[in-house]
Amino acid sequence: MNGSTSYETAAGYFPEGLRRLLSGIRYDELKGLTEIRMRAGGPVYFVLPGRISYLLDNGSISPKYQDNVYKASCRDINETVERLCHYSIHSCGRQLTEGCFVIEKGIRVGVSGIYSFADRPQLFEFSSLNFRIPRCVPCCADSILADTLDGNVMICGGVNSGKTTVLRELCRLNGGFRKVTLIDERNEIACVYDGIPQNDVGHLTDVIVNTKRSFGIMSAVRTLSPDVVCCDEIASQEDAEAILNGIGCGVRFIVTAHGSSMKELVNRREIACLIDSGMFGAVCFLHGASKPSVVREIVRYGNVH
Repeated sequence: MNGSTSYETAAGYFPEGLRRLLSGIRYDELKGLTEIRMRAGGPVYFVLPGRISYLLDNGSISPKYQDNVYKASCRDINETVERLCHYSIHSCGRQLTEGCFVIEKGIRVGVSGIYSFADRPQLFEFSSLNFRIPRCVPCCADSILADTLDGNVMICGGVNSGKTTVLRELCRLNGGFRKVTLIDERNEIACVYDGIPQNDVGHLTDVIVNTKRSFGIMSAVRTLSPDVVCCDEIASQEDAEAILNGIGCGVRFIVTAHGSSMKELVNRREIACLIDSGMFGAVCFLHGASKPSVVREIVRYGNVH
């Protein structure tokens, strides 16, 4: 299943009949593809910039839902999950607990369904799948790096604004010339597979995966002596305190936060704590879903450290 493109790699996990339909779609029809989604009893469809296209049962695609859309069966879903598990469901307890697989080329596959009633709930009936195709956008963070090289940076934006993409690129750029540690709580930035990051995050970058963000930050500062720590989606006061402690130890931070304006940011206690500390000299806002990964403005806020 080592396709030459991310799309071919993803398609390689689908059942044979569906895979055959997917293989007939022209590359230019799926330019900018971000997701392939399938739902039992529902359509197989593609999420592209600003639009959705549906797979038809004749192997073509349509921007509109039609009577002849290809509808995924429960068998399609179950067979795809079996292939994701390499036909060993019982060996994938962690993935089925988290509802997520990471496969080659940095593709993340979200799984939904029914969870068991147990101390550690686990999916045992599967209803939908979402193959998320990573977007690496070289040069999208060049202006941010040049403007904020020696300071702490917060990348902000709304849903689908490209925050993670920009963070990944900043991680790659910094990891080309200084020691970086990436705290990748959900393994969605580096997408480590068989111990190797599937996305380029810099040849001097260490990656900590599948642990709480605050714990990963403290562990990195204590044991890996990074010049820079990168982490996504600051979400708790515990995260903010770990970041401030790390800055106090001389480490620079590049982080992301959800919010499209300063007003939205300061309404969240943990983000207000970071901004009010004066330690983040630059807050970078992205345009949004209409122009993902594009910088709207860089706000100078507080003291530059």
